[in-house]
Amino acid sequence: MSGALRLEEAVEFADNPEPRCPCVLLLDTSGSMSGEPINALNEGLRTFKDELNQDDLAKKRVEVAIVSFDSDVKVVRDFVTADRFDPPTLTTKGLTHTGSGINKALDMIQSRKSQYRANGVSYYRPWVFLITDGEPQGELPDLVERAARRIKEEESKKGVAFFAVGVEGANLTRLSQIVVRTPLKLKGLSFRELFVWLSASMQSVSHSKLDQQVPLLAPSGWAEV
Repeated sequence: MSGALRLEEAVEFADNPEPRCPCVLLLDTSGSMSGEPINALNEGLRTFKDELNQDDLAKKRVEVAIVSFDSDVKVVRDFVTADRFDPPTLTTKGLTHTGSGINKALDMIQSRKSQYRANGVSYYRPWVFLITDGEPQGELPDLVERAARRIKEEESKKGVAFFAVGVEGANLTRLSQIVVRTPLKLKGLSFRELFVWLSASMQSVSHSKLDQQVPLLAPSGWAEV
């Protein structure tokens, strides 16, 4: 990291020394998400920003990053606090490089934790929130297996809370082989309701003590049981 970036980081944490609650949105932008699904997802991201910013504490503590994956993996938004989060308009193309996307998200979490520690900023257990309508496609199986191993390791040491949501068409059986927590199935295109729930969950975490176990809100209204 360059000196200029380190200085910028130090200023950022000096201006806002609140504990951080990092959340990576890991979003499938493969070709099968085109049309109504991607439009509903983009609308959901705008809802997420609006909901988080209604909470004065959450908007200073919750940090959002977005990683998209199709035939490429892209950091669409690096970590910023919710008050500075600018929702993108995602577009779709190509295949579903899920394993590469997961590995990138976990790398970002590790890097961000190092930055917190270097600047004396405490943090809550990071969340990764994967949304996909398919299964890994077009990438080496080793990458997917490595991603699954890393999720298992991180979950076992409470290094991350990794959630997966399957949109219509998703292979939930395959997803459940990759993630530790049972994947949830999105009801129709209820992205708005999903992001209202996610915002409320992140707000609950951001208001808790750092080592406190926060019970998850029931995913009502957007998940099929």
